[in-house]
Amino acid sequence: MRLRYKAVKSRYWRPEDDYVTLILNALGKLVRDGDIVVVSEKAVATAKGNIIDEGSVKPGLLAYLLSRFWMRFFWGYLFGRLCRFRKETLERLRNYPIEEGSRHKQVVLDNAGFVQALTYGSEGGIDISNLPYSYACLPLENPEEETQHIRDQISKHVGKKVTIIIADTDSTFSFRGVHFTTRSNAIEGIKSFKGPIPFIFGRMLRLEQRATPLAVAGSEISVEDALRFSEVAHHARGYGGGRTVWDVAQKLGVGVSEISWEMLERVNHYPIVLIRRTTD
Repeated sequence: MRLRYKAVKSRYWRPEDDYVTLILNALGKLVRDGDIVVVSEKAVATAKGNIIDEGSVKPGLLAYLLSRFWMRFFWGYLFGRLCRFRKETLERLRNYPIEEGSRHKQVVLDNAGFVQALTYGSEGGIDISNLPYSYACLPLENPEEETQHIRDQISKHVGKKVTIIIADTDSTFSFRGVHFTTRSNAIEGIKSFKGPIPFIFGRMLRLEQRATPLAVAGSEISVEDALRFSEVAHHARGYGGGRTVWDVAQKLGVGVSEISWEMLERVNHYPIVLIRRTTD
C-alpha cells in the first residue's frame, strides 16, 4: 500500500480562530472516504488561545541557572555533540539568550516541571517557534477530544468518513518495536519519559526518529501506521517560517521577540496534511 499526500495550505491560525471551519474550508472537495487527515497540534492550540506571553514572566534563580549554564554548557558542548547537532545549532546553544531564555525556562518550570526544563527545545510540548513576539504555545490538554471533534464535523458537513490524527513534531524514537518519546500524552503504544535522557539516547544511537501522534479518531490504526502518517505529514508541511525561533527571526530579518502576527501571516503555512492510501 502506497501513500499519496498533499500539504493543504491555510492562512495562519490566530487565537480565537474557528479552526474547524478553517479545516473544512481548506479541505474543500479534496477529501474522500478513507483518507487520513493529520493536523498540527500547535496550530490547534494556538487557535484555541492556549498561549502565554513570556515577556510578562519574571524568571527565578533556577530558570536563570538553566539558561546561563545548563543550556550553554551542557547542551552546547556535551549533550549537543552526543546528539550530533549541526554546528549552527551548537553555536546557538552556546550563545543561548540569558534574558529571553530565563523567562522561557520559567514558563517550562511552571507548566511542565523541572525535569522537562532540562530538555532541549519544545520542553514538555511548550513551543516558541512560528509564534510572534514573546509568545509560547502550551500543549493541548485533551488532544483526543479535539481529534474526535474535527472528525465529527467533517462527517457532518462534508459527509466523508476519515481518520484524524493530531500530531506534534516532538520526536518519537523507535527500536525493535519499542517506541518512546518525551511527550507526556502520546497515543497508547508509545512510552512517555520525562527529561532529556530519551532524546539524547535516541539521537546518540541514531534510532529511527519520527513525529509524535497525540490522538487518533475515526478508525483503529496501528502505532506504526500512526507514526508513519505523522512523519509523512511532518515532512510534507515543512517548518512554516523556520525550524526554530532563531531560523524564523533570521528569515524575517528581525530579533526573536520582534516577530509580529502580520509577518507570520506572510509565510506559507500548511497545518493540515491529507494522506491517501493507494495501490497504484
